[in-house]
Amino acid sequence: MKSFRKFMRRMPFYSAYKSLFHYPDYWYWRLRPHPKRSPHLVKQRALLEYAERYGLRTLVETGTYYGEMVAALRNKFDRVDSVESVPDLARAATRKFEPYANVRIFEGESQNVIPEILQSLIAPALFWLDAGYYTWDGLDRNKQRLAMELEAILSQSASGHVVLIDDAGTLKFRIGENPEPSNVGELQKNLSTAFPARHVEIRNDIVRITPKS
Repeated sequence: MKSFRKFMRRMPFYSAYKSLFHYPDYWYWRLRPHPKRSPHLVKQRALLEYAERYGLRTLVETGTYYGEMVAALRNKFDRVDSVESVPDLARAATRKFEPYANVRIFEGESQNVIPEILQSLIAPALFWLDAGYYTWDGLDRNKQRLAMELEAILSQSASGHVVLIDDAGTLKFRIGENPEPSNVGELQKNLSTAFPARHVEIRNDIVRITPKS
């Protein structure tokens, strides 16, 4: 099975192949006691919900992977920036989305690229930070990258940016003076302490960090 998956990932149609399973995956999630992992459609809908609620027209994503989220939401935003650290995936995504003027693919480590993107923003943005992408390929990546990204995005209390983070149950990073969390409750507490001007909620395995009213 693993060999077949590796073979499929090399195929140019793999992204479309994966997308075929979004609805079956969603209904499987709906019809059983909700597992911790949220299906892709739930993630898409969460992003659209917060974009509409806060009037955000720019989406910034880390972990392009095969471009599923970009493909699903590129028509919903005026600007979509996506960062991918794996060169082959970044190049494939660049080719795939080259026809779309509102999409930009960045190759590099996201904690280094996010500050560059922030400098180019002229309005608040919606950030979709993929917590799991730095472990799937087995490479030894910086576990603190999410803390670095959050500090860059939320360092200005009046920025108006909204941050959603995937795979909340897997997050193991230190923020501020707090120790590494052992569960989502500690994670929520640590984030709330580090960013007191923000409201922090964790629902459907997604961290949601928004400006306080």
